[in-house]
Amino acid sequence: MSEAQLDVFGDISGACEALADKDKALAHALGAIEKPYIRRRPGGFEALFRIIVEQQVSVASAQAIWARCLENVDPMHPRSALDQGEEGLRACGLTGAKARYVFGLARMVEEGGLDLENLPALDDAAASQVLQTIKGIGPWTAAIYLLFCEGRVDIWPPGDVALLGAYKAARLRGPKPTMQTLDGNAKKWAPYRGLAAHILWTYYAHIRGRTPI
Repeated sequence: MSEAQLDVFGDISGACEALADKDKALAHALGAIEKPYIRRRPGGFEALFRIIVEQQVSVASAQAIWARCLENVDPMHPRSALDQGEEGLRACGLTGAKARYVFGLARMVEEGGLDLENLPALDDAAASQVLQTIKGIGPWTAAIYLLFCEGRVDIWPPGDVALLGAYKAARLRGPKPTMQTLDGNAKKWAPYRGLAAHILWTYYAHIRGRTPI
């Protein structure tokens, strides 16, 4: 099965088997979870707004802040975020930096400087590059959007602490990897690096006794 033929929201059993053959840690994780939970979100402004909220905060904190954002930025549209202004966005619980990022994102979308509808026509590298032209969106945020909202298969989110924690737990033998070594080792999981990330996120929830969200 080629990457182009794989629908990450469909039958992924063959790709999971291929990943298990490549890495014993992934095989162990799959043995514990049976199959990965694949996150799926509608794309667009709301999705990028939410991912910015989720940057470098706990799941619980992100959920609480996002709930306040949904309550105050209503309807969830770039114009509503612009009407809130940076101060209004901060009142939702965003840091000053994140309020600036969301406000800048809203302005780009509203003024036509960012065409999110065209992203699916671009290859992985080009789509990531377009997203990273937005202040506050780096490689991790771009990868999360492309994984969750477009179902891309071979995107790896660098610097993800949950992925590192999961891989450390699943690696039963040998030295525990650092973030740098994990991000480097992920190259060997191509063309299914994104699916490997979903496996590890699901395993991370499993070892922490949580339901994947």
